[in-house]
Amino acid sequence: MLRNAVVLGTGLIGTSIALALRENGVEVALADPDPASLRMAHELGAGEVLGSGAPTPPADVAVIAAPPSAVPTALREAQGRGLAQVYTDAASVKDSVAVRAEQHGCDMSTYVPGHPMGGREKNGPSAARADLFLGRPWALCPTGKADPGAVTTVTELVRACGAEPHMLTAAAHDRAVALVSHAPHVVSSAVAARMLTGEEEALALAGQGVRDVTRVAGGDPELWWEILRNNPRPVAAVLEETATDLARAARALNAADPDREAVWGVLERGARGHERIPGKHGVRQEPEYAVLPVVIPDEPNALGRLFAAVGEVGVNVEDVRIDHSPGLPVGVAQLWVLGTELPRLSEALAAHGWSVHG
Repeated sequence: MLRNAVVLGTGLIGTSIALALRENGVEVALADPDPASLRMAHELGAGEVLGSGAPTPPADVAVIAAPPSAVPTALREAQGRGLAQVYTDAASVKDSVAVRAEQHGCDMSTYVPGHPMGGREKNGPSAARADLFLGRPWALCPTGKADPGAVTTVTELVRACGAEPHMLTAAAHDRAVALVSHAPHVVSSAVAARMLTGEEEALALAGQGVRDVTRVAGGDPELWWEILRNNPRPVAAVLEETATDLARAARALNAADPDREAVWGVLERGARGHERIPGKHGVRQEPEYAVLPVVIPDEPNALGRLFAAVGEVGVNVEDVRIDHSPGLPVGVAQLWVLGTELPRLSEALAAHGWSVHG
């Protein structure tokens, strides 16, 4: 089991990794070139500042939580200082990072490139959570020069953070994240950018749909440019295919007699593609899940009281989403439960005075 670790970088990802490790009894030392970020991570309980009574190097493992272009230099410096026996990183691009690490003269036998597939649209240590990676996939891309013991150690790190390790090559990883993360972020940003031209009357009608589509667009543009420029071709390929679908739909809708088949084809393939996205526990969402809408007042502890009532019934909530009603003192909690449990839960909540619709 891991005894101690060093986390270099105390932003959202690094601090979340440190918090998760601390919850599992791992001693953590922290370092960051930004004193304010480092101080906040320390005050949040993520670990001790490196060199101030923290674990004495070499630690079992060091995690470099830095942008892709900064990883090779940070790795070489960390190895030169002998900070740990094994090293990994958390950058969202792997192929170019691994290539540059070797060019920088890094010891590739102790380095296992990694990428936790968890994050938030918020940045910095204040947004960190110990459960950020719980149940999430964590890509590991060991090079052909990585020592098997190093791979084992980094795999233990992943499991200590509550994540599931996925082994794949660096090139395969970059193609995958272009499809499921990087290109979707650009598309989300493009949709959100349209809101800049919207009239206030239009924006007042915004519902959960547009919020869902544009949620990740709130990320730091500078950080995302750093990611995209290090994975340009795989992202461009996905964006070009997406642009082709959008252009086809636009031409069809602009026609004097809109082409139903052209637009329907995009919508139908989109529905089938959505079904392929893994749901809870890393498997496709099963059809037996049903949604129970419950009206809740917009007041303190309303959601807590609802969950307490659900707990008394003994029904497990698989997922939840809150839809707010603009200008009204109420919202709607959408509870995902097993279809077989829906009637029992609906009846019980109604008996306790909740306004259920299902």
